[in-house]
Amino acid sequence: MAGARPGAPGSAEAELLLLQSQALAEEEAAKTRRELLTRFLQDKLSREQQLSTGGLHQLRTLWRSALRHAKDQELRGDIETLSQTFSQLMDCKDAVIEALLRELEEAEEQQSRALRSHLSLTDQLLQLQRCRLGYLEEGFAAQVGALKAEFEAERRTILKQQEWESWCLEDMALATEQDHARTDHEATLGFQSARDDIKSKSWQEQQYSRLQLVGRLEGLWKQIQKARQSYNEATEHKMAEFKELLRKCEKSSREIEEQAQKLQKLQDTVAATRAQIAAHARESEEQIQRAREGKEEALRQLQELRKEVTGAVAAARADLATLSCQSGAALKALLRVVEKAQRILRLAEMCRRLETEEEKVLPFYPSSLAEGELQDARRVLEETPVEPLAQAAQDYVGLERFWQRFNKAKLEEKVLEKTRAALANRNRHLRELLQQYLAGVSVSRKVLKDLDPLLATKQEPRPQK
Repeated sequence: MAGARPGAPGSAEAELLLLQSQALAEEEAAKTRRELLTRFLQDKLSREQQLSTGGLHQLRTLWRSALRHAKDQELRGDIETLSQTFSQLMDCKDAVIEALLRELEEAEEQQSRALRSHLSLTDQLLQLQRCRLGYLEEGFAAQVGALKAEFEAERRTILKQQEWESWCLEDMALATEQDHARTDHEATLGFQSARDDIKSKSWQEQQYSRLQLVGRLEGLWKQIQKARQSYNEATEHKMAEFKELLRKCEKSSREIEEQAQKLQKLQDTVAATRAQIAAHARESEEQIQRAREGKEEALRQLQELRKEVTGAVAAARADLATLSCQSGAALKALLRVVEKAQRILRLAEMCRRLETEEEKVLPFYPSSLAEGELQDARRVLEETPVEPLAQAAQDYVGLERFWQRFNKAKLEEKVLEKTRAALANRNRHLRELLQQYLAGVSVSRKVLKDLDPLLATKQEPRPQK
């Protein structure tokens, strides 16, 4: 018992070493198994990835070939349709071009006829204008001759009347002057003779009275008074005659002045007549000048009309060229519109093919608004917009259904993108979990077999609508 005790620790150490060696062996065996399992799983995963890649490649190849075949048939049908449409359009365009050429020829012929008629009418108008100017010149010359003859006759009459009246006035003035001189001379001689007689008688009586006696003084004084009275009476008669002669002289002077005034009036009348003659001459010259100016104006208007006709012809040709260019541009624009419409129809047909049964039955979302809200919306749409953007949107109210369909498609596209992103995140998360699990824990074949369909399902790409 005592001898066995010292050996007990050695056996324990041996057992411990044995256990350690067994644990190490098991650990190495487990490590080897894990490495083998990891390599097996990696090989299987790589084979599965290769197989899935090959299957996807074959599927894509088959899908591409099917799509190419369908696209080829569709393009062939479109090409046949487009060739027929193009031939029809070419026939229509040829017919339109022929019609335009005929219309152009007719328009040119009409334009030439209109030009010939316009030129003939212009020549007729010029001939009429020349005849009218000739008639006007003849009438003007006749009027001028008549006015000249009338003026000369009136001038001769006025000159003759002026000469006769001046001769009469001269005779009257000379006779008046002679009568006045004779009357004045006779009155002066009578007055002087009477004065001399009276002076001589008075002197004789004074001498006789001086010789008489003082007794006869009163008789003499009376005689003197009588002589004086008779002298006064004789002198008063002569003075009355003298005053009468002075009055006649003044009257003759007034008559002479009146005749001079008449003569001045006649001279003024002659001057006015000469001024009228000069004014008539100026008016005749002005009428001649106006007639010449009217003729020049008519010629200028004729030249302007010819220029306008030339400009109208050039403008018509330019309009014709512009019309040809615009028709070509319109044809190109129509071709672009036809191509756009055909592309829209093809896209609509493709969209119709890709629609589901539910979309074919109910292509639009049902309205989520209540009845009152719908009525408010209708009232707002019926109101006349004020803002420019609202007015522009009002013009496209008929595209409301299209925008609903378009918005539905865009919403589905966004939902699919989000779903795809969520699935991609989930697939990445599962891969990370799988890698962590494979890195830390051994997995049995059964678990791997259960995980293979899930991995294959996650790796398959979803087809896009």
